[in-house]
Amino acid sequence: MFHLHVSTMFLVWIFVCITSVFHSCLGENSHLHDSSPGDIIIGGLFPIHLKTNRTTVHGAPTCTDYDFEMFLRAHVMIHAIKEVNLRGILPNLTIGYDIYDTCGDVSIAIKTALQLLKNQSDPQSCSLPKNDLPEPKTKVVIGERYSEMSVAVARIFALSSVAQISYASTSELLSKKYKFPTFLRTVPSDAYQTDAIVQLVLACNWKTVAIVGSDDEYGKYGSDRLEDLFNNETVCIEFIKILPGDFHRNSSLLPDLVKKIRNSSAEAIILFTRDAYVKIIMEEAIKCRLNRTWIASDSWSTSSLISEMPDIGLAGQVYGFIFKRNEVPGFNDYVSSVFNGTTNSFINHSLTNPLCLNQSVENQKKNCSQTKSQQCLHPSCLADYIDQGESYSIYLAVQVIADGLRRLLKCDNQRCKRGPKFTALELLMEIKKVNCTIDTTHIFFNSEGDPSLGYDIVYWNMSESMQLSQIETIGEYLPDRPNGTITIPDDLRSKMENVTVSVYNCSKKCEPGHELKTHAKKCCFDCVRCASGEFSPKNGQPCKRCGENQYSLSEKRDQCLNKTDEYLLWSDPFSIILNFLACVGIVATVGFTVLFAIYYSTPIVKAVGGYLCFLELFSLLASFCLSFSFVGKPTKVSCFLGMPFFFMAFSVCISCILANLLQILVGFTFDLNVGSWIKKLNRPLAVVTIVSGVQLVLSVSWLAIQPPTPDKDMSEKTIVHQCEIRFNGFILAMAAYQALLGFICFTFAFKSKQLPDLYKNAVLITVSMLLVLIIWIVFTPLYLTLTGKYKPAIESAAILISSYSVLGCHLAPKCYIMVFRKELNNESAITECIRKHYEQKGIAVVKS
Repeated sequence: MFHLHVSTMFLVWIFVCITSVFHSCLGENSHLHDSSPGDIIIGGLFPIHLKTNRTTVHGAPTCTDYDFEMFLRAHVMIHAIKEVNLRGILPNLTIGYDIYDTCGDVSIAIKTALQLLKNQSDPQSCSLPKNDLPEPKTKVVIGERYSEMSVAVARIFALSSVAQISYASTSELLSKKYKFPTFLRTVPSDAYQTDAIVQLVLACNWKTVAIVGSDDEYGKYGSDRLEDLFNNETVCIEFIKILPGDFHRNSSLLPDLVKKIRNSSAEAIILFTRDAYVKIIMEEAIKCRLNRTWIASDSWSTSSLISEMPDIGLAGQVYGFIFKRNEVPGFNDYVSSVFNGTTNSFINHSLTNPLCLNQSVENQKKNCSQTKSQQCLHPSCLADYIDQGESYSIYLAVQVIADGLRRLLKCDNQRCKRGPKFTALELLMEIKKVNCTIDTTHIFFNSEGDPSLGYDIVYWNMSESMQLSQIETIGEYLPDRPNGTITIPDDLRSKMENVTVSVYNCSKKCEPGHELKTHAKKCCFDCVRCASGEFSPKNGQPCKRCGENQYSLSEKRDQCLNKTDEYLLWSDPFSIILNFLACVGIVATVGFTVLFAIYYSTPIVKAVGGYLCFLELFSLLASFCLSFSFVGKPTKVSCFLGMPFFFMAFSVCISCILANLLQILVGFTFDLNVGSWIKKLNRPLAVVTIVSGVQLVLSVSWLAIQPPTPDKDMSEKTIVHQCEIRFNGFILAMAAYQALLGFICFTFAFKSKQLPDLYKNAVLITVSMLLVLIIWIVFTPLYLTLTGKYKPAIESAAILISSYSVLGCHLAPKCYIMVFRKELNNESAITECIRKHYEQKGIAVVKS
């Protein structure tokens, strides 16, 4: 890194040496320069002339376009240094100055920078000293005004660690300490100014802007940062125009630029460039009566070059940003007496130049001399050109240097412990540590050399004659507050916020539930209603999709509401009824099981299958319990148990009934041909195992391949939680098999009605199976077509009805006989019933 730094410095040195030789060959020219001796010298760089005639004249360039305001600003530095000397801030030491006119030209600025460091090296020599670089007499420099020139000279001053404090260069590039280690400033960085401009645009509810910058460090960096910031906000940039470096000499692009501005729907035009370029644009804007809203960067927001143009009000209204302003103490009195016997190079030059050729004739109403040159030199007129922006920044720079010197030299009110022999680097380090209050302004520098100052927001009040009446401060921006804080009048803010359609018939604001959509023009918008399932809360924000479990109100679409979760709640009346019936069924089944166990050895228990009745009761108990799995929010367990386990359990129940019917048929079939094959089927356990085994295989296959899982059925406003059956083939097969078993039982039961039946077993099974058949024939299409939270209730109801049909028709009558008709529960009653049955048919019966 060290070798890289040395290499870079060497290249810069070669460049500046070549530049020095080139300028020395040009000979002397008319560049202004003034100096005053002292123990410590402060350098100054001011563009008292705005430009040179370098492109139009061969030979040595001459400075043109004398700027009287910059003349006064140079005198602010002189006045502030004299004030420091008079106040005795550095006892027994005096501060001198060495001020140059850079003429707004980079090459001249580089030459003057080298001149300030002339003690360091011979400008005619391009050889580096063998040892350490000699200390320059100039220990610190105030300037330059333009960022472009500050960038150029900052590299030169960095060679000798000479502190450079700019009073107007705001480019964000200059905050990069690895490039410009000795650069500081008493004005905020453009990073803050661009933030402030964006905050103003948002506060004024402007939705569309255009940006005009210039191809230099100031305009390019400012435009790029504005573009980045606006892209992060709900502000559309209609166009960005970067003016070339020779725009003030070749304004061929002006008609196209003005045409763009006239045809645009931008509510504010941001001019982030130097005042010389703005003047050219405003001249054309006045001629075309554009009447737009302009946002001025600090470079021209208070420039008399623009504000005093005739009919400036025809261009439109102007909002601008200027560094925190204050009055330079004592400067008005100094200016009033500056031409009373005081002489220096600047004053002598002013006396020989027509100072007011570009100034407003309106000042002639003052009690001044009638000649323009004398008019502007009159004390009562000079005060009109004292600004409180850059002038105060220059004053702050001098005071900051004085404070740094006082601490470096360990001065008290009597003397300084150190003499004026110190290095520029030592002073630079002390200036960076400055943290003081000057008048009412508290200032310190951050690690990037930027001060803790903000901006004032100004507005140009126009008179009825379209002339500037007053530049009024209407607000401020303070970057040291969290996220920066902008303050503008409440009435202005509320007025802007209530504007819903711009003067270019573009929607700025929409009702909730609508978004701003691009119109025919790039940055012109219409209000479009959000689509279903989208929302926009306010101010035409882009419509956003609601979350998966949310929906937007169809009427407003200004917010998303959570969809209602729907499933068969335990508190639902239908659920309460089903659960009550299931509980009754469970209690009844348990009760019947107890009765059958008590009367196990009686004929009636044998008549219903003996031990098979317990298997039948257990399967019914399981069916009643499984009905609870259909109530409540579906889970993996409830979905897994539900229908698959019911089909298995109920098939066991029906297979028990079928085995019982086969037992009865075998007992009363006397036809040897028929009886032989029926007797082969009289294997109760085998029948139950085989018949229910088929259903078991289907159920296990279903659970193994594609088991039911919890799922959400999304509708517009609800989420129905249900068990998803991805393949209906299994449930249809199992329901069909269930119906087949019911039909077989029904057939055998119907056939058994011809047999002697004391307990009406065949009749009751016939009724029971008929109910089962009807239930599952009705259930199947209902199950396939129904949706919603009551679909599980239908399944539960089908299970309960099926279970109750068996429990009520097949088993309940037997329990009634066991408890209330015990006389029928003996073998003699059964024998008597059989005898009477066959006597009625005319068949002889052998009596015992």
